[in-house]
Amino acid sequence: MTTLTSLRRLGLVLLLACGSAHAEDITVSAAASLTNAYTDLARQFEAQAPGTKVKLNFGASGVLLQQMAQGAPVDVFASADQATMDKAVSQKLIDTATRRDFATNALVLVTPLQDGPAVASLQDLKSAAVKRIAIGKPATVPVGSYTQQMLQSAQLWTVLEPKMIQADSVRQVLDYVGRGEVDAGFVYRTDAAIMPDKVKVAATVRTAQPVSYPIAVLADSHHKALAASFVDFIVSPAGRAVLDRYGFGKP
Repeated sequence: MTTLTSLRRLGLVLLLACGSAHAEDITVSAAASLTNAYTDLARQFEAQAPGTKVKLNFGASGVLLQQMAQGAPVDVFASADQATMDKAVSQKLIDTATRRDFATNALVLVTPLQDGPAVASLQDLKSAAVKRIAIGKPATVPVGSYTQQMLQSAQLWTVLEPKMIQADSVRQVLDYVGRGEVDAGFVYRTDAAIMPDKVKVAATVRTAQPVSYPIAVLADSHHKALAASFVDFIVSPAGRAVLDRYGFGKP
């Protein structure tokens, strides 16, 4: 255990010893694909820190970055890609010493479980039977950026672009496919796993860059000790167990 981590945990212990009258709240902005896992993680963290409240704010990583840049009061940021966290670094929004990688994921092609077109590969998306394909907005939604890079590499982006419906988050893509409003979509493996009664995985897709999740404390956080303790919890064995349960890979 590092000295820094020991001091963080000591700070949390001292905080809890002061009682609920001095308890703090922290706000965690996290990628939409982390919704289910982080809801459980926040609940467990609160259980070990009585009186503390973790306020969760989920959305596309790029949108969360914009919120923080505009002054949103956030203590911890968890992104679905390294590129967005790198932008947070360049904008001096995070405490770089606290940045940690905590999970990995995979990009998958999904179709509606019922009455979906016959799709088993990327090439099948060119079929006339596939009329609408949902993707995240590449500029702000990491799953959309991963998708765009992958399709460009496969020389399919220009061919498929007329069919694309751009969504505000990976969960919106999942909803479009689950409701049968599109014929196919690109989401993370962990997202597809939460809706097995509505979508099926047609293929797992190799991405140019690994789908990797970093987390960090905000530079302007007013609750840095508690925020750092939350980051420590995410990468702890207890946090890892929750991430495993939701299908996230190890960094």
